[in-house]
Amino acid sequence: MFALVDCNNFYASCERAFRPDLNGKPIVVLSNNDGCVIARSNEAKAIGIPMGAPAFKNEELFQKHNVKVFSANFPLYGDMSHRVMTILSEYTPEIEIYSIDEAFLKIDGLERLDFDQYFKQVRAKVLKWTGIPISIGVAKTKALSKVANKIAKKFPDRTGGVFIIDSEKKRINALKWLDIEDVWGIGRRHAKRLKALKVNTAYDFTQLNDLYVKKQMTVVGLRLKRDLMGEKNLDIEEEKVKQNIATTRSFEKDYTELEDLKERVASFAVVCAEKLRRQNSCCKAVMVFIHTNGFRNELPQYSKNIVIKLPFPTNSSIEITNFAHKALEKIFRDGYHYKKAGVIVLDLVPDNPRQIALFENSNPNHVNIMKAMDTINSKYGQHTLKLAAQDPKRLWKMRQEKLSPRYTTDLNDIIQIKV
Repeated sequence: MFALVDCNNFYASCERAFRPDLNGKPIVVLSNNDGCVIARSNEAKAIGIPMGAPAFKNEELFQKHNVKVFSANFPLYGDMSHRVMTILSEYTPEIEIYSIDEAFLKIDGLERLDFDQYFKQVRAKVLKWTGIPISIGVAKTKALSKVANKIAKKFPDRTGGVFIIDSEKKRINALKWLDIEDVWGIGRRHAKRLKALKVNTAYDFTQLNDLYVKKQMTVVGLRLKRDLMGEKNLDIEEEKVKQNIATTRSFEKDYTELEDLKERVASFAVVCAEKLRRQNSCCKAVMVFIHTNGFRNELPQYSKNIVIKLPFPTNSSIEITNFAHKALEKIFRDGYHYKKAGVIVLDLVPDNPRQIALFENSNPNHVNIMKAMDTINSKYGQHTLKLAAQDPKRLWKMRQEKLSPRYTTDLNDIIQIKV
């Protein structure tokens, strides 16, 4: 059996956990630089605020309905996610953290339990210990647990936040209820093609011929179909080493000078290098991209990316920054207003052993330097030590005018209680 645990309106719930006065009130969370809506409470959804809505175009709507608007507080959300996942891991050693607010639990050997009461206790514990409401779907396969979770979340009053597909009748009724575009693993393109064949629900999908599904959606689609039919084809996946690592940001203002972009690219490259070292990897290629502000139609537009192959694998912040700067210099053009840039490290290989090149290799002295930097930054704060190419005074330089306190990750923002 599998259980899919999903945190309800996670970002909004994190904000409410420390602001109970916001319960029952509409909340939205904005993307980097307060650009667009990336999370909504149920109350905000009811008002009609769409996902991805540009904040500046909806200010009147926010004011009219007294919507509480927050800048994305990712340190807080990440820490709250870790707390939820830690509680869930107490109930089974087999857990797959699917996203920041979702996890699959494998619960084999517990079939004699009253799953409804058991998972309502789990739900109550997570809510009490973190303040985060969750929904839980339970079924014999992963895909069906996803379906069950949607029902638990859609009908909380009837399900108590927990729904179990434990009979053939429940499975069929659930699949007939679920629209094809809402099936886990079926994207817009496949949903459009299937609807043209009058496949409108998840149940319709399970009635398709196996050969057709495999031809149109490969073996991945066939596994999904069989999982929905109650045949276990998808299992808990172990955490995998990332095959590429990206750090990208929109700027708080448009940049026109190369030196400004080089400082931003240096900061992005350093973060990529830190992530490489954390998973004991090196990269053999670096991509850098830049593009202008697409919202400013009165200005000329330009976007470009470049991938450069490195002469040796490395995870040194110094070396990756140098290569990223060389890449940036090749694609930068004067006369444009740049709004976003990014660094992506590619072609990852294990850190040890490294393949030695004939003529040029990574500086071995950087190994100890990077270890020292990582140790100091881990102990005293992520940006305590920086490269000279980075701005020593500022961090991401993002517009975050509505940022809530980092209640759980910064002692300066810890909640104060007056007694």
